Amino acid sequence: MSYTLIYHPDVADADLPLLPSNVQRRIARAIETRLAEAPERYGAPLRETLRGYWKLRVGDYRAVWQVAGAEVRVLGILHRKRVYEDIMRRRGWPPSSV
Repeated sequence: MSYTLIYHPDVADADLPLLPSNVQRRIARAIETRLAEAPERYGAPLRETLRGYWKLRVGDYRAVWQVAGAEVRVLGILHRKRVYEDIMRRRGWPPSSV
């Protein structure tokens, strides 16, 4: 099954500009090849307050996403030291009207 990738607006506006270009390419390749085809196979589920979300490790960075039907909703791509704090603020995305 092929999944549609949907990115939180902050991924392009806040997350990616902070990353070196070589890291951006590695993460983009990992997301496009792994998450678009078999997200549960390559990711690890998160626990406690982030139950229902998954992470993909790419070096020192983490992509956090949620599977919703045929969509993979990427909430953030951040350094491992701050990813979980920032993701907590993005959990309500997308709004229920979308």
